[in-house]
Amino acid sequence: MEKAIFYIIGVKICVKRGNILEENVDAIVNPANTNLNMGGGLAKKIKNKFGEEIEKNAMKKGNINIGDVIYTTGGKSKFRYIIHSATVDKDFKTNYEVIKVCMKNIFNLCNDLKIKSISIPALGCGTGKLDSFNVAQIMIEETLKYFSQKFFLEEVNFVLYKKSHYENFLNVFEKYLRNLTKKTYKNPIPTVDIIIEYENGIVLVKRKNYPFGWAIPGGFVEYGESCEQTAIREAKEETGLDIEDLQQFKTYSKPDRDPRFHTITTCFVAKGKGILKGGDDAEKAKVFNKKNLPDNIAFDHRDIIEEYFNKLRS
Repeated sequence: MEKAIFYIIGVKICVKRGNILEENVDAIVNPANTNLNMGGGLAKKIKNKFGEEIEKNAMKKGNINIGDVIYTTGGKSKFRYIIHSATVDKDFKTNYEVIKVCMKNIFNLCNDLKIKSISIPALGCGTGKLDSFNVAQIMIEETLKYFSQKFFLEEVNFVLYKKSHYENFLNVFEKYLRNLTKKTYKNPIPTVDIIIEYENGIVLVKRKNYPFGWAIPGGFVEYGESCEQTAIREAKEETGLDIEDLQQFKTYSKPDRDPRFHTITTCFVAKGKGILKGGDDAEKAKVFNKKNLPDNIAFDHRDIIEEYFNKLRS
């Protein structure tokens, strides 16, 4: 089989020439029309091979707008789902903007259904008669946009039946992805810390995991999450508190600030509300002030705390 595989942020992206009906994935995409009947093209092949119930279940959902997507089960296939994407209207016409909308809706549905692997054909290049080179550019751009946010997919396959479509997709994907896969850097890891002001002091948590000791609440920024969102989430998980008046304090980036690996932390100050209770990887949570700080403070957090109190005094 002719194929090229790229790995971006741990996700497998494959461009291959083959038959999408033979894929081993959670879901495949059917380029549908707006009334969802499966009378021709790939849709007909899906119906003939995996059963008419797929078409019946699709058409029960009624006419949909061009660009919209719905899903059915895989019928007699091994696929969990068939995603029906309306790439052409009732007159079998389409345009490149429609393909862009289709891709966005396909990926959103993948998140909703918790789909880990999917195979997608060249949308709009059959009945829609769009140029596969231009379609490939749209499809890879929308794919990269999807992976810049929170995502569930671990594998995306672009399966092209025609040799000309495969060659066009391969040329486009090489241009977009090859340079990215070469640039694999050993980067610092982004984290946040939150100095939570609560009951005339600040909250520290006693860590369950290495490095042990007391620490400012915080943690790793998850993919697709802003530092502010991480701060709110970590504060709640580790202390049980909701926070308000969140303000950025300072950034700390010394390579040896974390004994495990190089981290860069964005430190925030916020006010805590609620009942204090340690949670997640925090064994306990407690309020301290400048005069009763514990001896064993992890990371560079003693320096951060002292800088915070000095700023308050000034």
